[in-house]
Amino acid sequence: MKRKNIEEGIFKILSAVASYSIIAILAFILLIVFVKGFGALNLDMITKTPKGGFYYGGEGGVLNAIVGSIYIGLGSTVIAIIIGAPAALYINVHLIRFKKAQNVVRYFLDALWGIPPIVYGAFGFTLMLYLGMNASLIAGIITVSLLILPIMVRSFDEVLCTIPKGLHEASLALGSTKTEMAYKVMFKQGFSGFITAVLLSFARGIGDAAAVMFTAGYTDLIPVTFDEPAATLPLAVFFQLSSPIPEVRERAYASAAILTIMILVISLVARFVSHRYSKSNIN
Repeated sequence: MKRKNIEEGIFKILSAVASYSIIAILAFILLIVFVKGFGALNLDMITKTPKGGFYYGGEGGVLNAIVGSIYIGLGSTVIAIIIGAPAALYINVHLIRFKKAQNVVRYFLDALWGIPPIVYGAFGFTLMLYLGMNASLIAGIITVSLLILPIMVRSFDEVLCTIPKGLHEASLALGSTKTEMAYKVMFKQGFSGFITAVLLSFARGIGDAAAVMFTAGYTDLIPVTFDEPAATLPLAVFFQLSSPIPEVRERAYASAAILTIMILVISLVARFVSHRYSKSNIN
């Protein structure tokens, strides 16, 4: 008994160290980003596009990159929802009796999830050349949608797996078709998890640099059509941080701070919506 208590104490300490280490790492990252970018973090950074000489310490901001990131994040998330939600429901409704098929589909989705973003970027670039497309907003949206699609499907799939099987059987026993059960029962039960998957996929979409480096291009202007190039915040950070001018590097950290705030806000909204909807379902 004493040995078990010692083992439990050791694992409790290790778990606490691991948990607080994660918090400390996040705090350290935020501290570095905000301290180094605080001097350049002003209203102009989020309300103005780059002016002449911006990359040499001149006036302007990164509004073009903020808008471009939102465009690509929203567009890719919409495509991922259109394809991903039915796919996750299909896995958990129509393949429920075929465990091997379910496992194979999930294995390929996990493999797609693990592919580095630069590979998606290379694939998107190859697809652009084949279709005769230029670096543009639509090319970036398509590429990022391929990147976040497996994240969307697997996240929603894990939520649907937690729904009791008795609910499936009860729904079918009452005369529902599998399609009705999927969209009227399972989708409603897993809606909070679906919202979380959507928001986290959106956050991944606006925070990725490798997938859009060769596909979306870069511009100091805000795109007004799908065939125009679009800037993104991760690339803005990359280009500014590569500058030898201290003022420009400081703006890179300010851009990173803006991106970090956006992702943190999205994560908090995801947790709030998920908790709020789950609580309303219980009540």
